[in-house]
Amino acid sequence: MKISKYLHSCLVFELNGYKLLFDPGKFSFAEGLVTPQMFKDVNAVVITHIHPDHYDIEILQNILALSGATVITNTQIGKELDKANIPYHILEDATEQHGPFKLKAFPVTHEPIMDNPAPQMTGFIINDKVLHPVDSMENKLLDFKGIELLLMVTMAPFANELRISGFADKLQPKQILPVHDGYAKTFFIKQRYAAYVKHFDKQGIKFHEVYEVGDGITLL
Repeated sequence: MKISKYLHSCLVFELNGYKLLFDPGKFSFAEGLVTPQMFKDVNAVVITHIHPDHYDIEILQNILALSGATVITNTQIGKELDKANIPYHILEDATEQHGPFKLKAFPVTHEPIMDNPAPQMTGFIINDKVLHPVDSMENKLLDFKGIELLLMVTMAPFANELRISGFADKLQPKQILPVHDGYAKTFFIKQRYAAYVKHFDKQGIKFHEVYEVGDGITLL
């Protein structure tokens, strides 16, 4: 299973020729380094919640026009897609197979943001190996302690590094792929990644430093 990062929280999972795209939001496309054309061959698009760094209707429409992909999302996003006459499939608290991907979906609580109502948000376990908690660090996620890979928020207006690293310390994944850093300059991201590497190395947790658009990791 290959996981490629396209800035911020925009990810492509690829296995046996099937591609699953997560959260093509505004932050990933803001500077033109990522374009809808890059996702012309995706089979499905998963939208986890309504915040613009994870969901943008125009970007989604452009990707769907190129790919004809299926949209997988929750009820809140579905109501927005209804307005644009975009078909979708609801997956918010169930386990389903999509191509070679087993998706265990469950509701998660977004970390609090100043003057911002909490959205409906859906987290995932992918092929029993990857925890995608999206923008949540709630205690119930510790049920997945020891999972192979955590997709970990690395910087956000709703958390500091003590909160972020503390959550991962408790979860004890074998590996970490950093996400949610699309509003930071490269020099700052590299500095903070170095700090995370130093922290997690002490615990035998592999923190993957991914910098270039489309780079990623492969899980066996």
